Amino acid sequence: MKRILMLGVLLVALSVSGYAQKKPYKVVFYNLENFFDTQNDPDVLDDEFTPDGPKKWTQDKYDKKLHNIEKVFFDIAAINKDYPAVIGVCEVENRNVLEDIVATQKLAPANYRIVHYDSPEARGVDAAFIYRPDVLKLEGSKAIRTVIPSLPDFKTRDIVTMWGKIEGEDFLFMVAHWPSRLGGKEASEFKRVAVGRQMRQIADSVRALRPATKVVMMGDFNDDPIDESVSGAEGMGAKIKVKEVQPADYYAPYAALLKAGYGTLAYGDAWNIFDNIVVSGNLLDNEKGKLQIQKSEKSKFYGNIFRRHYMVQKEGQYKGYPLRTFVGNNFQGGFSDHFPVYIYIGK
Repeated sequence: MKRILMLGVLLVALSVSGYAQKKPYKVVFYNLENFFDTQNDPDVLDDEFTPDGPKKWTQDKYDKKLHNIEKVFFDIAAINKDYPAVIGVCEVENRNVLEDIVATQKLAPANYRIVHYDSPEARGVDAAFIYRPDVLKLEGSKAIRTVIPSLPDFKTRDIVTMWGKIEGEDFLFMVAHWPSRLGGKEASEFKRVAVGRQMRQIADSVRALRPATKVVMMGDFNDDPIDESVSGAEGMGAKIKVKEVQPADYYAPYAALLKAGYGTLAYGDAWNIFDNIVVSGNLLDNEKGKLQIQKSEKSKFYGNIFRRHYMVQKEGQYKGYPLRTFVGNNFQGGFSDHFPVYIYIGK
């Protein structure tokens, strides 16, 4: 009888283990909203975020922000009881901040690794990745300078790339923080169109050499997925309807969420989705036994927005908006002025 019981326990354990391995991987992007350390770096314009600066950016405030980011990432992990495989971020000052994030008590078990490069952005904020080495077998990474052809001296955040294998399949990940709408959407649009086109060209060049490569491009695009920079022919050229996507194309899943009224940030009581994840068409081709973008069981969308009550402003002028770290120089103790986004990739 004992042998039968032990065999039953073993079979259950194996089935649970097998099920765990089949969980879809989460790929996340989050704009961390000015996550600076407290040190004054003489090479960048970070004086605002120092103890003596106008925001009085002290260690206590930094620790509060660090705890908030830890909570968000851990709660995303809790969705299917599995840490995200890849997390792209932007508005982080340096590698030290990233090391503090991955070393937090709740995230340390994921054993995250970091891909970060200092960019030429004047304030010193960068885009970066953290990833699970047990899922992504990293083969290389590179920071690519953002190029605006008509503005050869323009300096902004780099496009950070990394590539490797997940379950033996080739993947290329890119994360970027596109130029802002300073000066107005229309007047500044050419900059974002140029970056969208550049990211498409990077992806196309890799796929020309390794056609089976699956591409995931993410970031704060400062544009909606229906804008020219993302879905237009002069920009990234991503399709916004699944039925139109061919394996050589790119797909912008967040267009459907925008059309349905969802958003990741708000301005003037209007919601936008500037936080985007765009995938290559071969993540939609339903090839049996291969990794694909998936919908969650409870959603009709391929894209997901992570929004919880504790991340939302409860009162005042910005009621209902993402709960920010600061409003002006007034410390709110919040998370970010953006909500994070994520997709599932699985078999």
